[in-house]
Amino acid sequence: MAQLKQLETGIFVAAQLVEADFAELAARGIRSVVNNRPDSEALDQLPNDRARAAALRHRLQYRYQPVENLNVTDEDVVDAQARLLNELPGPILFYCRSGTRCTIVWAQHAVLRLGVEETLEIARKAGFDLEVIREHLTERANLAMTAIRKTIGGKDAALANGMIAPIGLVAAV
Repeated sequence: MAQLKQLETGIFVAAQLVEADFAELAARGIRSVVNNRPDSEALDQLPNDRARAAALRHRLQYRYQPVENLNVTDEDVVDAQARLLNELPGPILFYCRSGTRCTIVWAQHAVLRLGVEETLEIARKAGFDLEVIREHLTERANLAMTAIRKTIGGKDAALANGMIAPIGLVAAV
C-alpha cells in the first residue's frame, strides 16, 4: 500500500500507485484520486488508463492531470489543481512519482490561505522540504495581497483565520 501523507484535512499526497492500491484507498475512505504523473515518465509506472480503470472499479472519482517537473510552478497547473480541490469529493489523494510534485502544486495554492511559514511547515511535517521554493511562495502570497489591496481600494490587508481581509475587519474580529 502506498503511504499517504496528509497535507490538510481531506487532502493527501502519495508516491506512484499500483493497481492494488485503489482497493485500499477506497477502504480507507478516499473518494477521489488525481494522477499528476505524466504517462511514460518511467517504464515501470502504472499507465493512466489502467489507473483510471482501477479507480472506477472501486467507485473512486479519478482525474488525470499530468504535471511535468518543468511546469510545476506554471499558473495554469496551480489553477487546475485548485479547481479539482473545489470540484472533487474529498478526501482527495494526489499522486506522482514521489509526492513532491503534488505537494509543490498544493503549496502554491495553499500559501494564499495559510501563508508561507505554515505552508512550508505542513509540507515539512509530511516529509517534503520545500525551502527551495520559499521565494516563489513568498512572491505568490505578495502578488495575491497586492491584488486584494486593489480590490478593497488600496487598504492594507492581512491574513486572518485563513482568509485575506482588510486590516480594519481583522482588528474587529
